[in-house]
Amino acid sequence: MRRFDFAPLNRATIGFDQIADLMDRALSNDVGQPSYPPYNIEKTAADSYRISIAVAGFGEEDLTVEVKENALVVSARRGDEVEGRSFLHRGIATRAFERRFTLADHVRVTGASHADGMLHIDLHREVPEALKPRRIEISSTGPKQTAIEAEAQALN
Repeated sequence: MRRFDFAPLNRATIGFDQIADLMDRALSNDVGQPSYPPYNIEKTAADSYRISIAVAGFGEEDLTVEVKENALVVSARRGDEVEGRSFLHRGIATRAFERRFTLADHVRVTGASHADGMLHIDLHREVPEALKPRRIEISSTGPKQTAIEAEAQALN
């Protein structure tokens, strides 16, 4: 796999080092990324998102949703199997898993729900007032006089 050098980007920008780190992490972790369980990420509004994870066979007590250091961690551990059950075919995977999602700055988890074998996690991006665009008023103060013009006007 080819590695990219982000040093030129770091020399020409200030404060964008997180973007370079994110790109480096995405390119290096993409090879062995597990595909279980399947999930969707949808945009529900301008600043709202929903992650839906297929968790068939898991109950609410088996699932854990945590936010740690700008990362959303969803994990599941299956409890003990019920004695006396024998399967002729077992196609529903109930193996333990841990799925991580990197959250952008100012994105917070607003809630989670579990229904019909799906775990839905709602996210909302809250941009602080200091980062929102603001309009700067331009004042008009007539043309400025030079020192020579001010002296000439004072003598007259």
